[in-house]
Amino acid sequence: MRSCLVEEIYTSDPLALFHHFSETAGSIWLDSSKYDPTLGRYSFIGLSPFLWLTSKNGQVILSEEKQRHPTILENACPFNLLQKQLARFPLETLTDLPPFQTGAAGLFSYDLVHHLENIPDFNKDDMGFFDMAIGFYDLILAFDHLLNKTYIFSSGYPELDLTARKQRAQNRRDWLLTEIAHLSPPPEPSCVKLNAQLIVSNFSQADYIKAVEKTQGYILAGDIFEGTVSQRFKASLPDGLSPYDLYLRLRKINPAPFSGYFNLDTHQIIASASPERFLKLNHTLVETRPIKGTRPRGKNPQEDKALLNELKASEKDRAENIMIVDLMRNDLSRVCLPHSVKVPQLCEIETYPSVHHLVSVVQGKLQPDLGPIDLLRATFPGGSITGAPKIRAMSIISEIEPTSRGPYTGNLGYIGFDGQLDLSILIRSFCLKDKQVTFQVGGAVVLDSEPAAEYAETLVKAKSLMAALVE
Repeated sequence: MRSCLVEEIYTSDPLALFHHFSETAGSIWLDSSKYDPTLGRYSFIGLSPFLWLTSKNGQVILSEEKQRHPTILENACPFNLLQKQLARFPLETLTDLPPFQTGAAGLFSYDLVHHLENIPDFNKDDMGFFDMAIGFYDLILAFDHLLNKTYIFSSGYPELDLTARKQRAQNRRDWLLTEIAHLSPPPEPSCVKLNAQLIVSNFSQADYIKAVEKTQGYILAGDIFEGTVSQRFKASLPDGLSPYDLYLRLRKINPAPFSGYFNLDTHQIIASASPERFLKLNHTLVETRPIKGTRPRGKNPQEDKALLNELKASEKDRAENIMIVDLMRNDLSRVCLPHSVKVPQLCEIETYPSVHHLVSVVQGKLQPDLGPIDLLRATFPGGSITGAPKIRAMSIISEIEPTSRGPYTGNLGYIGFDGQLDLSILIRSFCLKDKQVTFQVGGAVVLDSEPAAEYAETLVKAKSLMAALVE
């Protein structure tokens, strides 16, 4: 049994299915809420992982379903351990089917940079999210929105004996079919709203402008060409509004091709409507899609077209995007075959409900002796959310931003047991922990940035998140 047991089922609505599992720890929904035949063709639901890998404060914890007590490893590298665990469960790809056919899925927080580079850690970690939280899923529901088909993939892992693995795969499939057969209709989402005045930022407008000016000082000094500054908003989730209800509002207001909902442990939840792919690995083909350059949507078609054309014509926004394209080309060249890194799309417009973006595409061919974790280590975090050069830009972020980023600008997505990978960048995302909700927005700073305009751009990016909370 080199591949999964797979069965097509006759339901095609992930929204109707996931609500049943949304409060179960470990449940993940990689949700293409903005359908697109290329970027948003598939959605995936992962349930009840058989292995759980988490990293925080120098500890990596492995919790297996057959163990009474977790394994705790001190001062271990979570990337190395993830790579080692993935190697235990090899799988061959079933062709012409959705690409995530069981594997590892979850969260790579921005703060994992401290495992890869010697970046100063000045920021206050007041949310305390895991640096890495990855479930190993032997059972995946996959939705092909283009063909309107739904599949169950069941790999039978962690059983390694062939007979035992086949039996587990059948048992897990049968369990899920029974669950699906007894689904109850989803309840109406909560109408509870948050008072906008209760949402507070970790920056005042004046302090954010000073942070932009300080970043420009580093550019003038020759430390960097471009940096990012973000502000974080925080509030208490009101009684009667669940994290999942909040996500349903967000995906309705701001559908996006890389949305997702991840219930880490019922106390830590990610709800994302990200428009940005960080990395995709399809066998050997690597793709990244950096976003740089933003304008709000107009109040009417004429204003909307004018703002779109303004973004197209902006030399500043184009320069920001090209700097990050060069950074990503350099990162990919570390692990891709010589001369294979190309830029098939440069500074093209993509439109979302609240913003227009400039998006580029960088592709390469991974070296044959390397795998998804090698690719991730060479490129993490995405250059579009750091600046360039990346290491110095991250040091400046650590100095200027008052709180640690946590999941913000990290990644959500999957690494299949067959080696395929698809990760989003966590922007336009809520982080929820113990009734506290945060969301963070930022932008690129270059020498000719206008600090007040940079602050205004963060509010444009926060619009859909604010609306999900208060409207």
